Amino acid sequence: MTTSSKASDWADDAEQRLLDAALPRAAALGFTPALLKAAGEGAGLSGGDVGLLLPNGPADLVALLSRRHDRRALEVLGDGAGLKIRQKIAAGLQARLDAAAADQEASKRAAGFLALPQNLSLAGRLTWESADRLWRWAGDTATDENHYSKRAILSGILAPALTIRLFDGPEPAEAFVQARIDNVMAFEKWKAGKDFGAPLKAAAEALAKMRYRA
Repeated sequence: MTTSSKASDWADDAEQRLLDAALPRAAALGFTPALLKAAGEGAGLSGGDVGLLLPNGPADLVALLSRRHDRRALEVLGDGAGLKIRQKIAAGLQARLDAAAADQEASKRAAGFLALPQNLSLAGRLTWESADRLWRWAGDTATDENHYSKRAILSGILAPALTIRLFDGPEPAEAFVQARIDNVMAFEKWKAGKDFGAPLKAAAEALAKMRYRA
């Protein structure tokens, strides 16, 4: 094993230990420098180590939590074989909500942190990451504008659904998701009947006619 891989393994392990130590303390301390200090002590890490692992402070800790929830959702979902796309999207959203709810109090505090104006860009990036991972699990391989449209739609469902689940409970969140799944399927149906390459093809043909006109 190379030195760089050993350092990477240490960092990954230390980050997860730090997150483990932070979760039971987050309800009382919030995602603050005080939480980083307490979690570092609980994980047996020095202040220097914590600063090295999380250079952006609490924002990096919130990102670690979100990505852990993404991984746990995918572990529960398995390969999704035999499920139709609507079922995959519904199952993916449910698994992601359940993963966040398993760390209920810490997730609530993370949601409050991400709702602050200075953290909205981070909130958007993390929600997009989650939506991207769910679409990839569902088998999406689009690389054109559909790639972005799908993730934008799913992000627009996931973000409020997480808030509803954490603060209002599973039943309202499930009702919200089921109502919005229709938005995803309506897009899929609309997209299926469109030839997104047609404008480019028409332009190319027009240019060819102009170029080779007698």
